Amino acid sequence: MELTRLIVKGGVISPGELREIVNMALEQGLEALSFGSRQDIIFPKGFKNSTPEKIGKHHFVLPNEKSGNNIVSSYVSTDIFRNTPWLTGNKFLYILEQFKEQPKLKVNITDPKQQLVPLFTGHINFIASHHEDYWFLYVRLPKWDKMELFPVLIYSWDIGKIYYEIEKTLQEEPDTVDMIFQLLGDLDTNNRTIDQPLNIPFYPFPYYEGMNRLGIDQYWLGLYWRNNLYDLEFLKEMCDLCFDCKIGKICITPWKSFIVKGIPKDRKLDWEKFLGKKGINVRHSLLELNWHLPVAMEWALNLKTFLVRTLDQFDISTYGLTFGLSDYNRDGHYFTSVVIEKNESPKDLESIKIRDTFNILYAKNFDPNTKEYIVHAQDVDKLELPNILIELSKKYFSELGNSVLEFENTSAKKEIKAQDIHQCPECLTVYNSDYGDVIQGIEKGTLFQDLPEDYCCSLCEAQKSSFIPLTETTV
Repeated sequence: MELTRLIVKGGVISPGELREIVNMALEQGLEALSFGSRQDIIFPKGFKNSTPEKIGKHHFVLPNEKSGNNIVSSYVSTDIFRNTPWLTGNKFLYILEQFKEQPKLKVNITDPKQQLVPLFTGHINFIASHHEDYWFLYVRLPKWDKMELFPVLIYSWDIGKIYYEIEKTLQEEPDTVDMIFQLLGDLDTNNRTIDQPLNIPFYPFPYYEGMNRLGIDQYWLGLYWRNNLYDLEFLKEMCDLCFDCKIGKICITPWKSFIVKGIPKDRKLDWEKFLGKKGINVRHSLLELNWHLPVAMEWALNLKTFLVRTLDQFDISTYGLTFGLSDYNRDGHYFTSVVIEKNESPKDLESIKIRDTFNILYAKNFDPNTKEYIVHAQDVDKLELPNILIELSKKYFSELGNSVLEFENTSAKKEIKAQDIHQCPECLTVYNSDYGDVIQGIEKGTLFQDLPEDYCCSLCEAQKSSFIPLTETTV
């Protein structure tokens, strides 16, 4: 199917830009647009009869073109999910501004403490370190077999410079990070020595839909449509409402959805009325939100619908897991806990209608950040898939907690301590006294029992009394 992509740098777009794009699509006679896994906007066909000046303001990649890769960033997660303290939304925007020319390689710029945006799906992956304004750099160029760590930390304001210099080295066909490092030897940058390895904590996949609190006087809204076809008239009116509420940014997620941050508290009702009048459902189950599907693939949407309904029928919990559907010859790297690959039909049997078969893989420790996938089953019929997914979900929960050790500094002395953790039964948000609740001004180290009686869940506003204590240990 012919698809036209619109590059949205870092997945961040203003309401004005989005409205202009919507108007262009309406002029083409389109009714909806979709979102891609690299936070881009996707149209079902090429643009025709548009004025060159309108097209020229935006970076379109037409069908069969390879004229650019989008920069993926976890800007969408800032302020609303776990984050590295020094990494603010503004810092993301300043870094994205360094990319004046469209990258030839896939670039990821992410916070390792969030789970919404994948860390390692780019050719060039900048991942925030514990040192303020310094980043790990993981490189896997298109022809490389494995990912390698750059030998120094990169300064925030050198990220663009480093990237474009790496792009220049492609003509030398570097095959190791050491070779790239040598080719960049004369570059004037403010690097820093790596004094400890990257620590990637394992957290369950977050619930990213609906109206949720953001600080004391604001809300954020996550919108997901299961068919990934977002009505243009709806988006147009939503952009107008953003203008009215002085909202400056709309954020696209890698999960075919988007998030609007900064809805004023006194305008929450206006947004709820708007969604209600449009008949928008904003409370899909997490079981439905945690799937990654290829764009405009009817077989994938149909299979997901079948699997979600079956798992729901058996009341199976998949909290913390993510699932992906793909063709066997997929170009790229997976970023979900469990992957269902559709096998190619044998060419000599193309004239005969035969049932599709699938392979099931899962990430080591069920954490896609390990970048290592284990084959669980092969050549499975569609009707057998639900039982295998149920089997994998039980395996995941039986091993839950063990995977954290894989991402700690193994050379460090291990100290086991009890944690003060309580969980909201409504939306499964966790309060951990080690972190406090930055959104509500609760300092680190504040025990749950010492929280004020009027404390409520920062996500769904459930009362403190409804929280459930959890017992857990960390290393």
